[in-house]
Amino acid sequence: MAVLESGENYLECILMLSKKQNEIHAIDIVNKLGFSKPSVSIMLKKLKENGYILIDASSHITLTASGREIAEKIYDRHLLLTQFFIYLGVDPATAEEDACKTEHDLSDKTFQAIKNFFQNKQ
Repeated sequence: MAVLESGENYLECILMLSKKQNEIHAIDIVNKLGFSKPSVSIMLKKLKENGYILIDASSHITLTASGREIAEKIYDRHLLLTQFFIYLGVDPATAEEDACKTEHDLSDKTFQAIKNFFQNKQ
């Protein structure tokens, strides 16, 4: 199953939460993303069924290797695009928001070109 943008957002959210806390529960995702509990529950079920996350008996959520790979790819894009937009003169809040929108839609080839350009300018 190819992960759609919404699934990528959830995986990225789980990764980001895991950098700040040891245990992640559905309510943490609800609070971070601002979605309803039923919506989060439905998506977590899909991600689990497709092998991107694990949910243990205590309802702790962790990324599988394939889930982590996707999450790290999106998170790396998010960080670099935010920095790049700020470098271009965009205010940090807008840069963050635009990076979140853009990170999912760029081809790997275009993202790599932006990454190369940005790294050569620093």
